[in-house]
Amino acid sequence: MASQTTPSPRTQRTRAALIAAGLELLVDRPIDAIAIDEVVARAGVAKGSFFNHFPDKHHFAAAVAAEVRMDVEAEVTRANAGVIDPVARIAGGMRVAATFALSQPRRATLLLRSQVPATRQTHPLNRGLKEDIEAALAAGLLRPEAAHVGLPYWLGLCQVLMIHLIETHPAPEAAEARLAEMLVLGLTGLGVPADRAAAIARAS
Repeated sequence: MASQTTPSPRTQRTRAALIAAGLELLVDRPIDAIAIDEVVARAGVAKGSFFNHFPDKHHFAAAVAAEVRMDVEAEVTRANAGVIDPVARIAGGMRVAATFALSQPRRATLLLRSQVPATRQTHPLNRGLKEDIEAALAAGLLRPEAAHVGLPYWLGLCQVLMIHLIETHPAPEAAEARLAEMLVLGLTGLGVPADRAAAIARAS
């Protein structure tokens, strides 16, 4: 017998259609400029279905942004496959964020517009970064303050770097330089020695 908490296939399809509509609409406009009627028309579902899944437009926008964030996190996982050094893994996440901003600026803007940023230590989307920070702390590679604020600090740097790259549209060489500079500043802020931070930035 199926669990009562497991959504039916129809419910899953409806939610997927709404999310897909949000991905199309939110790349061009913020949620306050989009009517629910427009969302459900694009999704091809009844208006009442929207409220079966989301209490309001802002929760809907946050759910759409979470879908984009999951794509980014999946790419971070792929990029860090085989990388053992937790500091290099932390740096790898920033490189993926920068690459995403440059290659998919509209989807990156959608993510950055999210009004419910996922900065909690316990948020599922932060699991990889949290584990890398914990591993680096256990190895004595970061300053102790990183235990509490390292995660929001790094997420903030990644978000600001993405905004900067989208705003300035740098040439590839300049984008690489900005990423390397941000990595050095960011990693030294976490407590990584300057020479090690510079070496990781060059490798990234």
